[in-house]
Amino acid sequence: MRGRIPNSPHRRGNDFQKILDGFLKQPGLPFSDVLDCELIESVFERHGGLFGTGAIYCTATILWAFLGQVLGDGKQAACQAAVAAIIGHRQLLGQGVPTEDTGDYCRARAKLSEAALHELACSVAEKTSQDCDPSWLVNGRHAKLVDGFTFTMPDTLENQKQWPQQTNQAPGVGFPIARCVAVISLATACLCDLAIGPYAGKQTGKTALLSQLMHAFLPDDIAVLDRYHCSFMMLAAMIAQGTDVCCRKHHMRKSDFRTGKRLGKYDHLIVWHRPQCPAWMDEETYQKIPLTITLREIKYSITEPGFRTKCITVITTLLDAEEFSKEDIAEIYGYRWNVELDIRSIKCNLNLQHVRCKSPAMVMRELWTTMLGYNLIRSTAAGAAKMHGLQPR
Repeated sequence: MRGRIPNSPHRRGNDFQKILDGFLKQPGLPFSDVLDCELIESVFERHGGLFGTGAIYCTATILWAFLGQVLGDGKQAACQAAVAAIIGHRQLLGQGVPTEDTGDYCRARAKLSEAALHELACSVAEKTSQDCDPSWLVNGRHAKLVDGFTFTMPDTLENQKQWPQQTNQAPGVGFPIARCVAVISLATACLCDLAIGPYAGKQTGKTALLSQLMHAFLPDDIAVLDRYHCSFMMLAAMIAQGTDVCCRKHHMRKSDFRTGKRLGKYDHLIVWHRPQCPAWMDEETYQKIPLTITLREIKYSITEPGFRTKCITVITTLLDAEEFSKEDIAEIYGYRWNVELDIRSIKCNLNLQHVRCKSPAMVMRELWTTMLGYNLIRSTAAGAAKMHGLQPR
């Protein structure tokens, strides 16, 4: 097994902010030295979103400026600051500069392809995972952490229609709110992918959003989930595509360690039976789901001086007790806390608690530009860690 990952929230948060400050305070446009123009142009051309080739406001320049804008605080977040950064960058290169008017910049920013931004963010995460050191893995396998979060946005009619405010708030006194579920690599801390939907309504919960992200898990990956995803349907879907699961048992399920095949103290194999067809699933899909699945259940205690002892029950598809001991599984599930800290870095350090854009299309562009910036920071940290024989976290 890998070495234990430090979990100190204060040190983790400060380290992330230091790397972010390094990007934002360098001369010229942020990230222009780690996100090359050729990659940007190839991805945007593939999505039909390449514009301004040879002009001042070309795709690459607008993306670099937008990255600095969405990740900056205060005056750095203003469109005037983005235009000033473009002027400074072109002066360093000895090229012609635009006027200080922000209109052309804002119109060019609205041309950025959401699909291209999505692909860029995910490709950075994928390349970082491919280049990771084997010592960062769990028994040679990638573990991927899952958690959800929310963010708010300006109260416009378009945003309210797409992502309505919470139903317990009176009209006009709440912000539109969106729910997201993120898949984050344990090894590199990069965001592999993300699904977004309204905060409330049919098929808008964490499990429904996670079902849109099944492509983010590869055969032999280990998905580390919270108890909200501990259902027969979710585990069966993961097993069907060759992905292992390690998740906390849902509180509504009862445990009886006197049953099943005993592997050790508070460690046994159990069989779950397929429930009735849920209302959201069609009969043809339901019939493809196996009647039973064999799972492993363990229970362990966390004891800290001065705190009440806490018992944790974990359900997993890692059935081989020789390859994964009870202690190994407890350690794997313990890593889930890292995703809480990663999302905190995204929301607090990268200002995603409340986005600034006033239309759904621009909200999505801001979201994926923020995630691209996050992955670029994590990729830089991973590269430095590999060079010095350390772990990215």
